[in-house]
Amino acid sequence: QVQLVESGGGLVQAGGSLNLSCAASGRIFTTNLMGWYRQRTGKQREMVASITYGGHTNYADSVNGRFTISRDNNKHTVNLEMSSLEPEDTAVYYCHAVVYGAVGAPPSDYWGQGTQVTVSS
Repeated sequence: QVQLVESGGGLVQAGGSLNLSCAASGRIFTTNLMGWYRQRTGKQREMVASITYGGHTNYADSVNGRFTISRDNNKHTVNLEMSSLEPEDTAVYYCHAVVYGAVGAPPSDYWGQGTQVTVSS
């Protein structure tokens, strides 16, 4: 089994910055795609940013240029640096990882428990 533990959420004023971190632990051979999703009140969960093992990144249009995703393959961690935050960024942010538990094993999806980010105007 694999656990994803997020940290770094909180309350910030519009225009401010926050950093989110996520650490994967458990039976991990390697992590493939890692990323961050968010769910705003009354909305569906949406992809915010993702990063492959090789470092290729993808961002939602709404955060492109304001958020930066990075990862440490050896530590199985993924980070999200958020700047120029807007009230519309208020949401619960979830860490996501595609994990291979062993050589030859199929990949599995895992999610963190979520961390609240609130941006006040």
